[in-house]
Amino acid sequence: MEDQSIQDSRPQCAAARSTAPLLALQHATVIRGGRAVLDDLTFDIREGEHTVILGPNGCGKSSLIRLVNRQDYPLLPREEVRPIRILGQDRWDLFELRSQLGIVSADLHQSFIGANGGAQRSGRDLVLSGFFASHGIFSHQKVTSAMAGRADRALALVSAEHLSAKRIDEMSTGEARRILIARALAPEPRALLLDEPTTGLDLVARQHFLTMLQEIARLGKTLLLVTHHIEEILPEIRRVILLREGRVFLEGAKEAVLTTQHLSALYGAEVVVQQQGGYFSARCGGA
Repeated sequence: MEDQSIQDSRPQCAAARSTAPLLALQHATVIRGGRAVLDDLTFDIREGEHTVILGPNGCGKSSLIRLVNRQDYPLLPREEVRPIRILGQDRWDLFELRSQLGIVSADLHQSFIGANGGAQRSGRDLVLSGFFASHGIFSHQKVTSAMAGRADRALALVSAEHLSAKRIDEMSTGEARRILIARALAPEPRALLLDEPTTGLDLVARQHFLTMLQEIARLGKTLLLVTHHIEEILPEIRRVILLREGRVFLEGAKEAVLTTQHLSALYGAEVVVQQQGGYFSARCGGA
């Protein structure tokens, strides 16, 4: 079943008509520690096409985020092949790229906590740092009035104005995750890349976070969600890409891909899939 694609049922989106895809991978391979963590990936994602990358632990989900975020680089198989293009470009200034693709992850949260002085930064400073792809605002960085206005609007959008002066080391995990969303949104990026964004959140905080993402998706910001929790896939997300061992296992429209048959094959065990009210859930067979 590997490397299959349900092309006929691929969702179409009126907002996804850009001439260049948001993300285009062509035979992308990444080697780390002597093995291929991503192996010959080929797919594209259009703007407005909310997409989830789903798969078991170790399937290559976070490696894909590292590739898109230019933390890892692909092999170049042939000179005429460009393994990764983002918004039509294969070369990017790193800071400009990170203003166009806002990243939200539990790892990013931890990097702020561990950064020199980062934990003492205020929520607003961390939001403003999104314009510079830094861990805070430093003396050599000039914050313009336009940046300040966009940061305040981003805080308001995620209902985090009350966290503006609070230090990140004084925030709950849910509060800090709101700040990270505001930080990603402030530069007005083309898309949000969400890498296991609910890690560390309790049940109520997770639901609040997912509701916030739903509102952002409805505003037209493209979401690329990386997760192994099928129940976190919002109704607004219409396309699913399944990964296994660094390769595309199956991809297509959500209803066509998220089935008992396909997920059982993906995980190598019986997985029973159910759908209710636009959401999916899964359980191990016999559980």
